Amino acid sequence: MIKVRGAAFVGLVSLALLHPFLLAQRTALDRVDPLVGSLNGGNATPGAQVPFGFISFGPDTASFDFSGFTNGYNPSAEMTGFSYTHESGTGGESKYGNFRVTPTVGVLSQHNLIFPWKGEKAEPGYYAVTMGRQGHQVCTELTATRLVGYSRFTFPADVKANLLLDVSSRIRMRSSGSSVPSSRQAATDGAVTITDPRHAEGFISITGGWNPAPYTLYFAAEFSRDATESGTWDQDRMYPGRNQASGIDQTPRTMESYRNQLGAFFTFDTRNGAMVEMRVAISFVGINQAKETLAAEKGSSFDEVRRRASKQWADVLAKIDVDGGTEKQKAIFYTALYRSHVMPHDLTGENVWWQSDAPHYEDFYTLWDTFRTLHPLFTLIEPERQSAMVQSLLDTYTHTGWLPDARIAGANGMTQGGSNGDVLLADALVKHLPGVDNQLAYEAVRKDADTGVSLDRSWYEGRQLDDWKRLGYMSLTYQRSATRTLEYAADDYSVATIAHLLGKDDDAQRFLASSANWKNLWDKKARCIHPRYEDGTFLENFECDHLYPDSLLLWWDAPFYEGSSTQYSTYTPQDFYALIDLLGGREAATHWFDRLFDKGLYTQGNEPDLLAAYTYIYMGRQDRTAERVRAILAKEYHTGRGGLPGNDDAGTMSSWYVWSSIGLYPLAGQPIYFIGSPIFSSVTMHLVGGKSFSVRCTNNSATTKYVQSADLNGKPLHRAWLTHREIVAGGVLNLRMGEAPVHWDTELPLGGVGSWKLME
Repeated sequence: MIKVRGAAFVGLVSLALLHPFLLAQRTALDRVDPLVGSLNGGNATPGAQVPFGFISFGPDTASFDFSGFTNGYNPSAEMTGFSYTHESGTGGESKYGNFRVTPTVGVLSQHNLIFPWKGEKAEPGYYAVTMGRQGHQVCTELTATRLVGYSRFTFPADVKANLLLDVSSRIRMRSSGSSVPSSRQAATDGAVTITDPRHAEGFISITGGWNPAPYTLYFAAEFSRDATESGTWDQDRMYPGRNQASGIDQTPRTMESYRNQLGAFFTFDTRNGAMVEMRVAISFVGINQAKETLAAEKGSSFDEVRRRASKQWADVLAKIDVDGGTEKQKAIFYTALYRSHVMPHDLTGENVWWQSDAPHYEDFYTLWDTFRTLHPLFTLIEPERQSAMVQSLLDTYTHTGWLPDARIAGANGMTQGGSNGDVLLADALVKHLPGVDNQLAYEAVRKDADTGVSLDRSWYEGRQLDDWKRLGYMSLTYQRSATRTLEYAADDYSVATIAHLLGKDDDAQRFLASSANWKNLWDKKARCIHPRYEDGTFLENFECDHLYPDSLLLWWDAPFYEGSSTQYSTYTPQDFYALIDLLGGREAATHWFDRLFDKGLYTQGNEPDLLAAYTYIYMGRQDRTAERVRAILAKEYHTGRGGLPGNDDAGTMSSWYVWSSIGLYPLAGQPIYFIGSPIFSSVTMHLVGGKSFSVRCTNNSATTKYVQSADLNGKPLHRAWLTHREIVAGGVLNLRMGEAPVHWDTELPLGGVGSWKLME
């Protein structure tokens, strides 16, 4: 039994055991649990959303005193209402949480909007909960389209039913030990107008939060019936009959300004019907656009929208079929596939920042995370969607002058290490993603590699290149110096790759040479990356395993960003063979990587060493890859609210599970996929053009994790890697599994320049 806030629910696996027939009839959609990742720092949003939809309509709780709940949802806290916009599975500061609606019963008040709740239900495209105290409980149901949130409230009979719309709402987090930190979200302006008993409209301007650039959102709201009374409100009082209010300043100078609020209320008579429905369209462009979006969906009932949202999710989940494995593994898999399609948000038609006909996506949160696993997954099973995202990134470069490493709500930032959009573009080009302007892509990545950015803008785009060009590494003069050195080197390899594809051989060789600069920080004695000062001396009192950030340095000041040197030393995707040589050869490198895992130094919840388990393949030890991957899958991913290894990083951790559980893993920026150890007996990926690629495992189980032999389309395979061309052509990879390691992978991967041969 699973207990959630005093209510007992039978777990899915237990239910399936009690009813075998139900297990057999369960679909991929049935297996998704949007509540997974809402605890343990997962920050996953459990609300209603369609794939990549901007509307993420879900519950907000009184969690602002709890650092880390960037989704505004703490399942251990009481609820405050339901807002229309959320990020999901992110770290750092919060963002969004706009236009919160709260149902209440009885006396109308804007105070104490904190309520107990029970009976929570979440499924793809739908969320429901009963909120309120005994005798005043309201059943709330939510669903969504891309830009419109639909709600249905069922009040007790014969009561005064109220809906309070907080125009000034935002997700609040306490951070940095300060009671009023400037990084908090705050409303700087806003307005609401009640145009008639059934409609309202308005806007809010917000600053602060993750990437603190300001943004403005507009809304248009419609109710299913006339309100019997309406008005506006602020933090001090209600104004019945007042149909317009404007002006607000929550800029966190004082706690008094921070508590400022602006909203509207609507009261309904439930004597002749306990149900009230509400639709709210959101727009970055303006109120008229929001009204047009609302009008375009006129006539769509709540149940129809819910069915359409469910169908959209079913179509996404149908991209990959899995058989075998346990019911728990299938539930984790399809929930991970679901989470992989939440962000970035499709805001095509909502680009208020410049005029363009290109597709437009926001909330790349962040490419430092998602280029590794998420975007390669889209390239394979959602190529049209990935092409649109790449076009959007290039359009952003065209109009802002830089390819973002992250982007949210119309602004670039924050840059965590290198310019990792370079890797994403290289991945698109080496895999021949349609619709991408190759010349524009090269122009964007070459600017990253050749044009240094000013100190004040280095937080948001580009690279700082003075030390890079002069010393061949980033010195300790700069924040995150070792991280930047490693990532600049890997990014330069991507620039070299694109140059090679376009026949720019001189540039290709120049950037290929600088992609080896990471070696300038290699400490032969310590056997790891060791930060250096400008004069070439190594950082004193240094330990390879020391984890940053620590109590001595601020988060962004440490030489390694969110990790240790041991973890970061695994990140040389452009030339793993060089790393193996520096470690003393294959056997010595195997022992070095064994220590990483056996001593608990590997961290699944963060990105720098995500490739480590697959690096064994370059040592001819695919069996080690099988061992490590199976262990991570079993230990770090689960059903239930705490089922993710920390925050999802906008789908990065979920897509890692998707890849690893099906037995393949992408090397981003190169047309290579590693063969791991599938947990399912059969996997089929449905590709474009009616093609499919399957991975079929004979004698697969929890104990038979080692590949004994492999064949591709009936021909013996002696390598633990496939090319992109082999997969998109369609076919079947057959793996025979066993309990003991077998050295079947005699043909090692092509590394460095060698992988360029696979693109020709």
